[in-house]
Amino acid sequence: MGFLDFVNDAGLSTLDSWTRTRSYIVGYGPSQADVSCFKAIKSPPDVTKYPHAYRWYKHVTSYESEFSSLPGDPSKGYDAYGPETSGVTINPKNAPDTAAAEEEGKEEEEDDDDLFGSDDESEDEEAKKIKEANLAAYKKKKEGKPKPAAKSIVTLEVKPWDDGTDMALLEANMRTIEMDGLVWGASKLVPVGYGINKLQVNVVVEDQKVSIDDLQARIEGDEDQVQSTDVAAMQKL
Repeated sequence: MGFLDFVNDAGLSTLDSWTRTRSYIVGYGPSQADVSCFKAIKSPPDVTKYPHAYRWYKHVTSYESEFSSLPGDPSKGYDAYGPETSGVTINPKNAPDTAAAEEEGKEEEEDDDDLFGSDDESEDEEAKKIKEANLAAYKKKKEGKPKPAAKSIVTLEVKPWDDGTDMALLEANMRTIEMDGLVWGASKLVPVGYGINKLQVNVVVEDQKVSIDDLQARIEGDEDQVQSTDVAAMQKL
């Protein structure tokens, strides 16, 4: 018989029981089954009376912008889903046997609600198709996600020939060096004695693109200003 009208307590109670061991109405991912049921509910279920239905409703809300692209048949109404017989009835004389209802509840508690779960003999063809589509979409999204480039921050020390070296010119020449994956950072002069200063500069480099040895060689190419370079510190970002 599917779900009852969600405007009454009976319908919401059935939904709450259904979502107690399920993250979604059908299968193991959001589908048009969730969309149909979601749209049939005028406002969020009372969290104190229907905690499982409320949790499901809030979770499906996060997919609202994707409703039209979710797998499944959008022409089906909410009453096409849910239990074959409702655990909550409007007429008490039609209420199911209490012992049978309790046994059914115990079996539901033992259901595995893992995200992707294992195949079940009672799982219908639509649920299988939805699960397969979700698995394929998840795999494609995971494979297509670019990995961030590994980077390091390096502190270089650039030593001049003597106290007569124009340190401003030395730094200006150094900063004209351009390499893919190289970003120049802050610098400062550090006294070494006898009126001589060395230039200490930070750079951020992409490890796969920039060789520190090559960078040092290019800095030392300014032979009129630079005597040598050293790596003072290096740290992965």
